[in-house]
Amino acid sequence: MSHEPTQFSPVFRIDVSAEPGSDSHTMGDTGTAMVALMRQLVIAQERQNQLIEQLIQTNVNAQKQRASELQQWKDANPKLARACRRAAESLSRVQAQFLESITDEVEANEEDLLDGEFVLSEFVDRFGPRLAHLNGVLQVLAQLGTGVPSQG
Repeated sequence: MSHEPTQFSPVFRIDVSAEPGSDSHTMGDTGTAMVALMRQLVIAQERQNQLIEQLIQTNVNAQKQRASELQQWKDANPKLARACRRAAESLSRVQAQFLESITDEVEANEEDLLDGEFVLSEFVDRFGPRLAHLNGVLQVLAQLGTGVPSQG
């Protein structure tokens, strides 16, 4: 029996030579490529961190600017700022009473609201816009009336 290499399938062949094209050389190239990719990832992550820091700083500056402008307005309109505060307090009581009437309505009509699409739509149409507008007005008044003006 002859053991010539042509008798075996290529699946059973194993190359154990130490030539430059061997697997050990390929493994070295793979390791170098992995290190290069990891360095690129670190550089990209550092760039993302810089961008996030810039974004945070931009947001902080914008918030400080808005707060400064609001304080300038309050300083220029101290009576109006106090009136906004009083109005916000009154409107807050109105809002609480309105919310109480909404919850009473929900409790009284729970079954109808669950079962009827029409009843639910009517409920939302009846209370939704008024609640949304009331909340918006209250938010503006509260923001303009918070704190006290710097000048007496």
